[in-house]
Amino acid sequence: MKKTIRSEQAPSPIGPYSQAVAIDGLVFLSGQIAIDPATGKLNNPDLAAETHQVMKNIGAVLNAAGCTYADVVKTTIFLSDMDLFQGVNVVYGSYFTGDFPARETVAVKGLPMGVNVEISVIALRRM
Repeated sequence: MKKTIRSEQAPSPIGPYSQAVAIDGLVFLSGQIAIDPATGKLNNPDLAAETHQVMKNIGAVLNAAGCTYADVVKTTIFLSDMDLFQGVNVVYGSYFTGDFPARETVAVKGLPMGVNVEISVIALRRM
């Protein structure tokens, strides 16, 4: 059975989509950008702060689904420029320990609200 996941600690969707959907033991999180859920504004004064906000938003949705970063099995990172890879990679990597999820990173022409990074994830749901 499909279940929609919602967290007040993550930003509300900016379009017709859910923060996450759980089905058959998996949770599919929509891409997160650096919107601060407390203010509804971007938190991107620099690349590190932007990436941390993205990861915090992901953590909030994972938590609402009964998951943690340790349950993440796959991520997709979208960058506005591949030159940002190393800076994002350092922050992203700090949220995982032990076994890292599978991942791809791609540069795209543009991202919502002009951000530099968007990350989506798939996680195992153990509830």
